Amino acid sequence: MPKDTHRTTTTDHAQLDLPERVTVAVAELASAAREGLLALAVGTGLQVLQAMLAEDVARLVGPKGRHNPDRAAVRHGAEPGQVTLGGRRVRVRRPRVRSADGTREVAVPTYQAFASTELLGHLALERMLAKLSTRRYPAGLEPIGAQVERAAAGTSKSAVSRRFVAATEHALTELLTQDLSGLDLVALLVDGIRVADHCCVVALGITLDGTKIPLALAEGATENATIVGDLLTGLRARGLEVTRPILVVLDGAKALRRAVDDVFDHPVIQRCQLH
Repeated sequence: MPKDTHRTTTTDHAQLDLPERVTVAVAELASAAREGLLALAVGTGLQVLQAMLAEDVARLVGPKGRHNPDRAAVRHGAEPGQVTLGGRRVRVRRPRVRSADGTREVAVPTYQAFASTELLGHLALERMLAKLSTRRYPAGLEPIGAQVERAAAGTSKSAVSRRFVAATEHALTELLTQDLSGLDLVALLVDGIRVADHCCVVALGITLDGTKIPLALAEGATENATIVGDLLTGLRARGLEVTRPILVVLDGAKALRRAVDDVFDHPVIQRCQLH
């Protein structure tokens, strides 16, 4: 039997007859790959996002080019949009869908999910607490590739500052309104601290296993009985148990002790050893 000496044919991927859309996508990813793996992943993710948006539109409207008299929504073009990516806002093409009668806009679920700015607030808060200034905020972001970075927004010091203020206001509101009825404390620390030129009275609870739980804070000129009394009364109104004995650690100020005696039935008061 004669030996087959024909060389096995290899496939040249560069010569594959790919659809135009795929060819363009591969070229974009090749450019991103030179900037690192993360930039490549970002480029891939944005292309996947566009595919997901198209899939959402098809699910809401139906296949493109097919007449359907019973459809509830129709395509309505596209417009510039923004999604959250790596602590910044990145521009994308946002598809629009309207109801078949043209009376209202129909939400595209995938775009709504990725367009949310809630994550930006969390990231700004984390970086500010890590002592990264608003001016230096972009230095703490992950690299996403030069092309995407040029179209990014939301990293200016004013934008970061606004998000930080909003996030801290939301966190403070949650702290001051959380339900305390299920909290079992063995100790309560109440003291005034100085923050810049402000005096803040802070209440810190300690559970049986030693977990410290911030309960409330109030701003005032001094640690007077009115401010501390209102703070402790607020704890009681939010469900904190005040009828059982509890160890209360104070700095010895008469105003603090008076307020504790007025709110708690059986407080065991201990003056801080440092005072």
